[in-house]
Amino acid sequence: MNEESKPRVETGLNESKRDFMKKTAGLSAAAALMSLVPPGVRSAAWAAGSDAPEKAEVKIGFIPLTDCASVAIAAEKGFDRKYGLKITPSKEASWAGVRDKLVNGELDASHVLYGLIYGLQLGVGGPQKDMAVLMNLNHNGQAITLNNQIKAKGVTDGPGLARLVKAEPKEWTFAQTFPTGTHAMWLYYWLATYGIDPFKEVKVITVPPPQMVANMRVDKMDGYCVGEPWNARAIHDKIGFTVATTQEIWADHPEKVLGTTAEFVQKYPNTARAMIAAILDASKYIDTMANRSEVARIIAGKAYVNTEFDVIEDRMLGQYDNGIGRKWQDKNYMKFFSDGVVNFPYLSDGMWFLTQHKRWGLLKEHPDYLAVARKVNQIKLYKEAAAAAKVPVPKSELRVSKLIDGVTWDGKNPKAYADGFKVKA
Repeated sequence: MNEESKPRVETGLNESKRDFMKKTAGLSAAAALMSLVPPGVRSAAWAAGSDAPEKAEVKIGFIPLTDCASVAIAAEKGFDRKYGLKITPSKEASWAGVRDKLVNGELDASHVLYGLIYGLQLGVGGPQKDMAVLMNLNHNGQAITLNNQIKAKGVTDGPGLARLVKAEPKEWTFAQTFPTGTHAMWLYYWLATYGIDPFKEVKVITVPPPQMVANMRVDKMDGYCVGEPWNARAIHDKIGFTVATTQEIWADHPEKVLGTTAEFVQKYPNTARAMIAAILDASKYIDTMANRSEVARIIAGKAYVNTEFDVIEDRMLGQYDNGIGRKWQDKNYMKFFSDGVVNFPYLSDGMWFLTQHKRWGLLKEHPDYLAVARKVNQIKLYKEAAAAAKVPVPKSELRVSKLIDGVTWDGKNPKAYADGFKVKA
């Protein structure tokens, strides 16, 4: 394997340190960026000085999950170099670790939970820090797994679980990956849809994604919500089954984002723009279905997720098996691009997480939902990067969705939406 083909990954698990390449490496590739940018965008947005990335090398964190793929592929396939960057993916142990390294500057950016970024912005789930969502990375592709002991009691769906929880009082324990994160919100929403109060009737714990299967194997939990491949892995290891996919909760829901601090964007706007453009190109590559098996093989490797290729591949291709007899081709499989629809940082997506933080008492008062979203989601910067990558952008900064309980979310009255749920804190 030559130097160019070696995986460019750092591991944060052991805090290993590498010397970066010389700061001049890759700067010549910035000319490629100039050739792709429409003159109007170039003159309006990048008027002062060079548009080359201020940092030629960036460290982007990720957690071992299937949806880290766009960060991995941007580095592995050289999409970063097209925009004058060298992306070094940095493997992290937990979302708490990602949070801390973003806040203290050890990571330039990260593949990160949408709700984690918004929590930090409001001082929930960590110290208050002004944050930035550069782009959305994926839609769909998470799931809720229940253990086989529950299946042995004849429970295979939400209504059945609700009956069991009420009929057999005990410390029912479910896990999510971070208190303000996406998996916590999907788990709470799903439980509440069937009348289970996630804070009063069950116990909820926080477990890092790669540790979910091991904890279920030793009976530490009755169920969990996590990203792939750790739901498929539970089926592969014959310890659990998929009771619901998150796309059943909300079809084409937002999931991971490329997140950083507001300070980073202010200091390195060209670098942030180049990161977005590179990852847009990677996202486009991944969403070409003919490339998905190759992508699955890359991220299955030790440098990234470190699991069997087939555990990742099937659900990447939309081929689902719930482990209890149902197999289907899911049209709402994990998407990374969809002609840019996946990647646009809709204001309504960010606001939705705030409504759920308020619903569950993580926020004591209603924030100014729209103002927070406008501050965090870097729409202007995203549009500039999209122009460079020749990616279309939607006309509206809000979108409309109907969730599993039949309630429509459109971002227009977030306060009433947050207050309108029957099951809430």
